[in-house]
This record gives sequence, C-alpha cells and structure tokens, in this order.
Amino acid sequence: MKIAMMTNNYKPVVGGVPIAVERLAEGLRERGHQVYIFAPEYDNDEQEEEFVIRYRSFHKKAGGYVPLMKPVDLEMERKFRELEFDIIHVHHPVMIGQRAWYLGRKYGIPVVFTYHTQYEQYLHYWKPYHWLKEREGNLEHKITDFIENQLVLGFVRRFTEGCSLVIAPTNHMQDILIERKWEADMTVLPTGLPDSFYGEYWKEPQEQRLGREYIRNVYGKGKSKIICTVARLSEEKNLKFILKSLVILKERMGDDFQLLIIGDGPQRKELEEITQKLGIADQVTFTGTVKNEEIAAFHFACDLFLFASKSETQGIVLLEAMAGGSPVLAVKATGVCDVVRNGQNGYMTQEQEEEFAWRAEQILCDPKLYLKLAEGASETARHYKNKSIAWLAECNYERVVLAMKEHTGRFYKRRTC
Repeated sequence: MKIAMMTNNYKPVVGGVPIAVERLAEGLRERGHQVYIFAPEYDNDEQEEEFVIRYRSFHKKAGGYVPLMKPVDLEMERKFRELEFDIIHVHHPVMIGQRAWYLGRKYGIPVVFTYHTQYEQYLHYWKPYHWLKEREGNLEHKITDFIENQLVLGFVRRFTEGCSLVIAPTNHMQDILIERKWEADMTVLPTGLPDSFYGEYWKEPQEQRLGREYIRNVYGKGKSKIICTVARLSEEKNLKFILKSLVILKERMGDDFQLLIIGDGPQRKELEEITQKLGIADQVTFTGTVKNEEIAAFHFACDLFLFASKSETQGIVLLEAMAGGSPVLAVKATGVCDVVRNGQNGYMTQEQEEEFAWRAEQILCDPKLYLKLAEGASETARHYKNKSIAWLAECNYERVVLAMKEHTGRFYKRRTC
C-alpha cells in the first residue's frame, strides 16, 4: 500500500505530532508499505530525508513553532499525483488538512484523520481571545464561547465528518468525540513505542552521557531520588503546579531529591524564576531540549515521572516513562485516564498540591509499593509496541480503501488482519 502522511509540523520540531507521525511511518514501512511524509520546510535548516517531501511554507511561525503553509504549491501536487497513493493520513484539520481534503476528493482516495489535539484548549495563544478570557463580563463570555464552540469545534467537526475515518488516540478521547455527536466513522489508535524505549534496551552499557549513573550524578546532582517530567515549557503543560507541589514534597521528605524538567519553550525563564522564589532552585534541573532518541535513557535513570497537563488527547510521554520502568504520578485528565491505573502503575490525583506531594512521597518512600508500581508500568508499556500499533493502522487503512473501491475502481489486495 502507498500511504501519504500529511502534517503541519515535523522534524526538526520536537513535539507529540512529529513523534507520532515518524513512529507510525516507521512501523508501516517495517510491514512492507511505502510511506511518504508531506511536511513543511523550516528555513532550509532541515536535512534531506528519504521519503519526506517538504512543501513550501511561510517562515513566520504560528503559535511559535508551526509554519504557515503557502496556499498554492503546484510542486507538492505534482509529486502527489506521480506517486499514485492509495490513502491519505492527515494529522491536522487546518492548512494541510484542507489540502488533504482537496487531494482526496480530486483523486478519489480516502482521507484518514487523527485527532491529536484539543484545539480549543490552545486558544490562549491568540492574544484577542486571551484578552477577552481575562474579562468576566457577560458579553466577553458569549464571545469566547462562540469562538470555542462555533468557530473552532464547529470547524473541526465539519472536517472530521468529511473524512473516511477519524482516529482518536485513546478510548477516553473517542468517548468525548462521541458525546459531541460528531457523525464520523471512528476508531482508536494510540502512538506506539519503539523497542529502544524499553528498559531492557538500556540495561546494556551505553555511551557515558546516556549511562544511568552519569545522568543521575550530573543531572540529578547525586541525589538519592531522581524525578522527571518531559514537556514543552508552556502554559498548557501546567508545570507551575508541579513546582508548587515540590515545595510541599521538600517539607515532607527533605531535599534529597532532584526534579529534571526535560524540554524547552516560552515559559522557561518564568519557571526558572519561580523555582528561585519558591526556594527549590537546588531541587530542579532544567535540561533543555533532549533528542527524542535519548529521552528513554533519562526515563531509565529516573525513579518517578510527574505529569500535570490537562490538555492532552493522549499521554505519549506517560507510556515512554513506563517503558523505562518509571511509575507515573499525574493530574487526572484526558489522556491520563486511559494509561494510569491507581495502585498498579502509578497514581492520578486531583489538581491539589497537597495530595500530589503526598502521593509522590508515598511512591518514593515505600520500597514495596514502588516495586509493584514499577513492574506494573513496564507491563502496561508492553501493550504499546510500535509493531502492534502499525498492524492495527494497516487493518483500518485496508477497510477504508476497500470501502472506496466502488467510487474509484482501484483495488488493493487485502492482507489477513
């Protein structure tokens, strides 16, 4: 099968969607399919990569990291036409989503869409909306409600209802889409984990900077308990909550622990200043951006993974941590409920600093409980291996391609699923 993956952001950008696209493409190629990724150009600073087709985009970035696709790109369509794809899998409803719709209708091939992002929860990046949201007047509330429900969610609903298949990354996210009564064929397909993320891989000797003891001593400053979180340092990731909880944790168990904040983003300077004000600067290490293929080494080196974001459709980073053998402590939210099981592989709490800190202390200071949670985390992660996820994707692709057969006259020989 020949598959066109289409995305608004991809490498060298670090984020959930680029990771999901790359892993799914790799898994499908291992199963014998041809997968081409249509991704934007980034000021010509990206390296050429086989099977990646860069389309023209404006260099001004939207939201700080998403380039704006140019409205006309004849070269992109020429390449698309020459390759004769069987299916399009698009990962955003705007910009590239509209192009995917157009190409799907023009060439009579199905369009599959993955609902990666709850777009209404990122409206704070738009300054007029942010300004209105801060006001408490009735008129301002009506305007923001109209923007969220009629403009944003209304647009995404119309897009999904025009696709052959809509993929939700978790069962909980699919339930939300069903509750909204969007009339689309839906299924669940999480992001898979490469073999290199599993703890067994990191038990073998690695180069020094990726070795467990090196990470614990250099980044963890030799503390006995090493905690980490992985996130883009931005408002929706709720990292201030983690820092405030850390103050209480320090009061409960002393200062013999270190939090590694892995990632970068617009909020980094503010977060660094908060650690100073809260008196926990010595307990926090900002690592900056870490290559995706090296993050697994940090999970294997750490004892506990913290997560406070409430805007995720799925918690890829939760599963990555579990694959490295780390229990997870997270704020209860979409994307978390499908992965974390209280008392089995970690705990979920309400967004309350006292409860969050108490659970962290309980996990870190009770050896018997910790061992149980770590084993449960590893077991959970084994169900998300990339090979298995690619197989599920293949079966869903074949289903929609066969459904389109009567409209196009094209036929793909089905494999046994």
